[in-house]
Parts: sequence; structure tokens; C-alpha cells
Amino acid sequence: MTKARDLANIISGGFTADDIPNLDTAKITTGTFADARMPSTVLNSNVDLTNLSATNLTSGTVPIARLGSSGTKDSTTFLRGDNTFGVPPLGGITEADQWRLTADFSSSAEITSNLERVDTYGNGYLGTGMTESSGVFTFPSTGYWLVMAQATILSNQYGNALLGIMVTTDNSTYNYSNQIRQGNAHYGYSTEPNATGSGFSIVDVTSTSNVKVKFRTGAFGAGSILRGDTNTTVTGFSFIRLGDT
Repeated sequence: MTKARDLANIISGGFTADDIPNLDTAKITTGTFADARMPSTVLNSNVDLTNLSATNLTSGTVPIARLGSSGTKDSTTFLRGDNTFGVPPLGGITEADQWRLTADFSSSAEITSNLERVDTYGNGYLGTGMTESSGVFTFPSTGYWLVMAQATILSNQYGNALLGIMVTTDNSTYNYSNQIRQGNAHYGYSTEPNATGSGFSIVDVTSTSNVKVKFRTGAFGAGSILRGDTNTTVTGFSFIRLGDT
């Protein structure tokens, strides 16, 4: 046995020199390590761990509370690919509402009164619903909205009539986006026929303050009437939110 091995046996109480490189540091209870045996950079738990680069993490799982993301982290949000928390889009239609004209209208003008939400025979609405003031309809949320108008028009034998969907994108200037027309195709008939038509517009509501709709009649000849009824929808307006803008 070499002197080194004898020394190892004396120091370690049975260890051989081959065991010293694998010595458990827990067995070292006295003495001081030389600086040369220490890492060149000493880890300071109060400073270095706080500023530890995430690129040095090669295993384990980082708790979600430690993620450097923006937004609110709760049970209603999810972490998106851009490292922000957002609300997941809801599936299906979330808003649907119906309104109607409750009394006959007989002039070429904007419809500003006699409007009500359809509320008879099991009718209802989904979501928040539309808001109406003096004939102007405000959307409850942004998104792509399907706006539909159904018109029942009584026109005289010489008359023309129309009902139009009008849209503003600046809460000021309105333009026709759709028109339902009843022409004088019944010229020469002795009776005054009822005609029913419908019109559709998909409105991109980018702002609930600026994008709004209203309805207007035009080209009403003498004796022409846009029908209204408070018990059943003969002239009505439907609003369905299709999806996000």
C-alpha cells in the first residue's frame, strides 16, 4: 500500500484514495476550502438569484405567477402567443334582438317613434340587446352585425315607396346601405295592394359611439303606407352579432 493510500485510510477512516474525488461534501465538517477550489464567480442568493436569466433555466416548470406577461391572469383569461392574457372568444351568436313598428307610417321621413322591442308570443332577445332613442339604434358591442329590415307597404295604384337601412360611421352623417322598394308595378289596378320585402346589411361596428343605424322611408306617393302593428311584426328590424370586428 502506498503512503498516499495509507494517509487516505487514516484521514477517511476506511476510504481509499480513489474515494476522495467522490467525497460527499456533507462529510466535510471542519476546515476551510482554499479560494482556488471555489468557483470563479460566487453566487449571491440575494442578488444573483433575483437577476437570474431565464435562459439559464434548463429544467423544471416556471409558475404562471412568474411569467412576465401583461393582462389579467384569472380563470376567465388565457395566455396568448404574444405573451399577453386575453379573454377567449365566445362560441356561437351572443347577441340577437328584434324590434318593430307599432303603428302605420305614411310619410317620406326618418322613423323616430312608434318602435318597440318584439315582446309577444314567446319572443325574446339574446345578450344585452340594442338601445333605441328617437329612431337611432345603438349597438351594445363592437363586431360584425347583420341588420335586417322587413317592410309591409300599402301603395296606391300610382305610388312608389321604399324603406331604407341607414348607417353612420361618425355618429353624424347617415347613408343608405340598403333599400326595400315597392314600385308602381300595380299601375292600372283598382285596388291598393300590400307588398312585403326585406333588406340586409352587414355593418362593421368598430365603435359603439360612432357606428349606428336608423331607418327611413322615401318616395311615398299619396296614399302609400308603411304598415305597423303592436301585436305582430309586419314591419320589423332584426340585429344579430356575427363575430368580432
